[in-house]
Amino acid sequence: MVDDQHREKLRALDERIEAAKAAQAPAPKKDEHYSLAQQAWRMVIELVAGLGIGFGIGVGLDAVFGTKPVFLVVFTLLGFAAGVKTMIRTAQELQAERIKAAEAAEREED
Repeated sequence: MVDDQHREKLRALDERIEAAKAAQAPAPKKDEHYSLAQQAWRMVIELVAGLGIGFGIGVGLDAVFGTKPVFLVVFTLLGFAAGVKTMIRTAQELQAERIKAAEAAEREED
């Protein structure tokens, strides 16, 4: 009987210790966490990819139709516009994530 009481107390103590450890454990790192340099490189790559794809399509169409710089110029400009649009969308997503994180941190402080 005494052993049962000690075991029950030890089990309750173990549960409290585990609960305290879980409360003080650091939050897991997010996979979506980017440094500012990584975010900048992502945007640069998006712009260059848009330019490259537009340039490639323009060169290809010029080769097919026999018009030298016409499609090259047009599709390079369209690729640039698409790259800038993608960069702006990425910047808006990153800004929304930061705002959401700031609001969550603010709620935790209250």
